[in-house]
Amino acid sequence: MKELTVEAAVENIEVVTLFVNEELEKMECPLKAQTQIDIAIDELFGNIARYAYSPDIGKATVRLEVEDDPLAVVITFMDKGRRFNPLQQAEPDTRLSALDREIGGLGIFLVKKTMDFVEYEYKNEQNILRIKKKF
Repeated sequence: MKELTVEAAVENIEVVTLFVNEELEKMECPLKAQTQIDIAIDELFGNIARYAYSPDIGKATVRLEVEDDPLAVVITFMDKGRRFNPLQQAEPDTRLSALDREIGGLGIFLVKKTMDFVEYEYKNEQNILRIKKKF
């Protein structure tokens, strides 16, 4: 298990992505899975950075764990910002054109569609969002 704690700021999305990608490369993660994970990091950490502590900035922790049989990576995002479960948001109506659709919600929708497992819990005054990707 590896862990990184940084300020929950948009400019740290790249720091978190590099942290995760370093481990994925050691695991010889397929490019498609890595790209899907990168998109999930951008969405999830980006949401923490933009909304969890706004207008202040707090800390966020990203934990990376590896599972065997089947090989998978579990990434956990933790923050002590406002309580928010992104999985409770209504899914966007993807049948509508982008112009007719409400703004927001598409990123979480993509994370749910591309990850093998997505789970949220609020524990010890902390938002905890876990994603899992098998490869």
